Amino acid sequence: MHAYRTHTCNELRAAQAGETVKVAGWIHRKRDHGGLLFIDLRDHYGLTQCVINIDSEMFKTIEDLKLENVISVTGTVVKRSDDTINKNLPTGEIEVKVESFTLLSSPVTEMLPLQVNSDEPYGEEVRLKHRYLDMRREVVHKNIVLRSQVISSIRRRMTEQGFLEIQTPILTASSPEGARDYLVPSRVHPGKFYALPQAPQQFKQLLMMSGFDKYFQIAPCFRDEDARADRSPGEFYQLDLEMAFATQDDVFNAIEPVMHGLFEEFADFTGTKFDVSKPPFVRIPYAESMLKYGSDKPDLRNPLIITDITDIFRRDDVEFKAFKGIVEKGGVVRAIRAPKVGDRPRSFFDKLNDWARGEGAVGLGYILFADGEGKGPIAKFVPAAAQTALREMINAEDGDAVFFVCDMEAKAAHFAGLARTKIAEDIDIVEQNTFKFCWIVDYPMFEFDEKTQKIEFSHNPFSMPQGGLNALETQEPLDVKAYQYDIVCNGIELSSGAIRNHLPEVMEKAFGIAGYSKEVVEKKFAGMYNAFKFGAPPHGGCAPGVDRIVMLLADEPNIREVIAFPMNQQAEDLLMGAPANVEPQALKDVHIKLDMPPAKAAPVKATG
Repeated sequence: MHAYRTHTCNELRAAQAGETVKVAGWIHRKRDHGGLLFIDLRDHYGLTQCVINIDSEMFKTIEDLKLENVISVTGTVVKRSDDTINKNLPTGEIEVKVESFTLLSSPVTEMLPLQVNSDEPYGEEVRLKHRYLDMRREVVHKNIVLRSQVISSIRRRMTEQGFLEIQTPILTASSPEGARDYLVPSRVHPGKFYALPQAPQQFKQLLMMSGFDKYFQIAPCFRDEDARADRSPGEFYQLDLEMAFATQDDVFNAIEPVMHGLFEEFADFTGTKFDVSKPPFVRIPYAESMLKYGSDKPDLRNPLIITDITDIFRRDDVEFKAFKGIVEKGGVVRAIRAPKVGDRPRSFFDKLNDWARGEGAVGLGYILFADGEGKGPIAKFVPAAAQTALREMINAEDGDAVFFVCDMEAKAAHFAGLARTKIAEDIDIVEQNTFKFCWIVDYPMFEFDEKTQKIEFSHNPFSMPQGGLNALETQEPLDVKAYQYDIVCNGIELSSGAIRNHLPEVMEKAFGIAGYSKEVVEKKFAGMYNAFKFGAPPHGGCAPGVDRIVMLLADEPNIREVIAFPMNQQAEDLLMGAPANVEPQALKDVHIKLDMPPAKAAPVKATG
């Protein structure tokens, strides 16, 4: 017989009744029923109930064992009586009558820092510090299994389409790709540093220039940026892919079946079957998305649409000075129609107004239509003819309310997007149990940074502008669109991508508009810039985020719930104690002297 087990804790069934078996795992629960002691033994696969009679010589020894002791049990499989069968457990028809056991490992401490067999919500600091215990818990354990299955499914689907899995370097050169690099000092090249890749962007393009046709990898990416619910600090993983001689449609046609098939495969992971958008996914131009949804990551489960109604407040018969003054300065007015809220109490509107103030706005004005006329704080400033024009513009009916946002265009879009989400949640009209995909396309190539007062790349600096070199030379920079696209699901950006620039003269011009001289381009991007000169195929790709895919499939609100060993929000690894101080000699080996910021003064305590 095997040293530890002949079967896993999810394997035994009634067909094995009468067999002598060995199972091993952690003590999940103990239940003393007087003359019988029941132990639920847990391993990676599931649970098996073991039972020992009080008459056994081992009874007292086993009774004294603690939860999370690791034991191996040898015994006979016994079929349970009909009234004791556990239909919620795959092994619920049987139990193992204990004949001998071996204690394999015992916790040193009496008190576990968190209970594995409980759904008690522990704080993140405790959970991450003792992640090995946290991952024994059913929900987190299942999430990590799901992650493995998702990655296996991705690999299979990509390989079936003829993509080759190729690894790219981890130690590389710094590249301006939107976030701070993690730097690694060189011991053999004093004063010089490697950078961990923010993404394999240049390498994936270089592979296309090396004659490969379809590349992918499950790529680790490293960015020194702040955490949020859908972004892990430090590192993340993406399905990185690139295709030679590819148009935007080719990229979409390659990735849409992968995403649809993947989400269909795991659509019932939570126990509820989700619907999944079928290819082809909806394509929404960036400008339209910002207008209609107030975001380039629209959640299409929300049916509310934002409408531009600036012209209503330009009318001579509309006297609402608060809006007219902003419109005269170049501002806009956006409207959100909330259907059938006429029966809501006044407190519903007051709470939305209070919410708006909490977001930094002056409030959230509205008109409520009833009995053919408008009511509410703004209605008296909008005469009947203008109200009729407004109703026609947004298809409002009696019982509907129209909420207004007025500001300069970018700020108005942002706040209207927040209001659209808030209103839909409050009136409970967000579609449930569905994954809705869309592409956001036609991103602007450049944007104007108000802080630096400079033109910068808005998305990916290596993208091909629509119209090529001619567009860069003849159009205003902020009017140039690029072959850039994002794939979005339920309001979460899963992937950025683009058809890449493959011409050195286009690269020089695009980077020049963003303030990079030819000399800087030649130095910073020497590998790719030089490769362009030796013949580069048109190519493009994208990179859906693995962590976010698993987060959506697991229906988890926080990305750290689907990562085995995540950092906390302060980019700290509480389990391993990183980042940490290093010995002076280690710094000397890589030629580094610390120049620490001044210590913060301790707060002065008040005295009585």
